[in-house]
Amino acid sequence: MIIALLSDVHSNIEALNACLKHAAENGAERYAFLGDLVGYGADPGEVANAVARYANQGAIAIKGNHDEAIEKRAGYMNEATKQSIEWTRNALSVELKAFLSGLPMLVRDGVMCFVHASAASPARWDYVDTPAAARRSVEAAQTTYTFSGHVHDQMLYFEGVQGKWSAFKPTPGSSIPIRGHRRWLALVGSVGQPRDGRAAAAYTLFDSASRRITFHRLAYDHVAAARKIRQAGLPEAHAYRVEKGV
Repeated sequence: MIIALLSDVHSNIEALNACLKHAAENGAERYAFLGDLVGYGADPGEVANAVARYANQGAIAIKGNHDEAIEKRAGYMNEATKQSIEWTRNALSVELKAFLSGLPMLVRDGVMCFVHASAASPARWDYVDTPAAARRSVEAAQTTYTFSGHVHDQMLYFEGVQGKWSAFKPTPGSSIPIRGHRRWLALVGSVGQPRDGRAAAAYTLFDSASRRITFHRLAYDHVAAARKIRQAGLPEAHAYRVEKGV
């Protein structure tokens, strides 16, 4: 089964639609949304509605820290992010707020674990940005495969000989075998706000039958997404990030 792994959409419906279309064209049979559906962008309702429809059809949907901030104010966020969250809170319907509130922070499904940040402490929103952090998350997940977002990057961590953990930077579009004799953690990338200097949306496909993973980057109308952020009166920094991928 081919599973589409999408994280950090951040209210960017243009990017989400591009990734969903690409996933369907490439045989995706199941979908997992790994948190931060909202925040930063101008289309929180459209994004949350889309994910809710997929969830009603059996997709996995996980809560991210921006999703949690809609119901629980986050003092650690900077002022621009707080402004975006407040705008998003006012823009969402009661039903969609309830949908976000009800999302789980972690889901285990057989040999797979789905979580926004680290499985070691999902509610602390720790970043998995080193091999040591990946090991902690995987050991807490207690599964062969752990899929995460939060970092807005694409990376593959794996357990090597004698338990040593390493990081591998994938090439978009290249299929990578990830056999079940070792443990893996994949950072699937950010659909709506990548930060590596490229505006292209990022998501990942995992083939659970062949045990292969492919990281993707897709061009989409990021100019339109940035324009809508400005038209909504949201912080300029958020539009700039969408335009430049930084």
